[in-house]
Amino acid sequence: MKNTVPIRILSVEDHPVFRAGLRAIISSEEDMDLVGQAMDGIEALALYHRERPDITLMDLRLPGQDGVEILTSIRRSYRGARIIVLTTSDSNADLQRALHAGAAGYILKTMANEEMIEIIRSVHQRGRYIPTHLATRIADQIGEEQLTPRELEVLGLVRDGYRNKLIADRLTIAESTVNFHIKNIMEKLQANDRTHAVTIAVRRGLLQI
Repeated sequence: MKNTVPIRILSVEDHPVFRAGLRAIISSEEDMDLVGQAMDGIEALALYHRERPDITLMDLRLPGQDGVEILTSIRRSYRGARIIVLTTSDSNADLQRALHAGAAGYILKTMANEEMIEIIRSVHQRGRYIPTHLATRIADQIGEEQLTPRELEVLGLVRDGYRNKLIADRLTIAESTVNFHIKNIMEKLQANDRTHAVTIAVRRGLLQI
């Protein structure tokens, strides 16, 4: 049964075509009300504070900050915020970062409009939704040592061709700390070298090329 009080929704999305599509989809549902659309983190925080939506749809790729950083900022002030990541990325790394930050859901932009609408209703009623194929992928990795967010960040820079000193400069940490992270990464992934570590991470969906 649909709610008599509309679900108040905020979208955080910088792509104009997708923004317009979301507005059309949500506006066509009697039990939903799009209370605002933000294009970046600053606008998202201001609109969230003003509107206090029931559900926030958050893109991951945004100008200035990524969606997980904005998600973290919102939940730091509003622990009950229900934020659904709406993205093109199905990588384990992005999923794990989003869940670690407190995302209530993680859905892909490629899904059917009707499915997205039902997921919004489900999160509003029950609090959480993760696509079955992504949940299964994570379950398959239970028992494997997981990389920390910082280790994923370091490995991403290794993938991009950064040497240890440049990684240290980029992350504002000591080079010895970078060496420590890389040692842990190699052990956790059982990799022979840095290139092998990146290859394993890509195969597991922890990194994207």
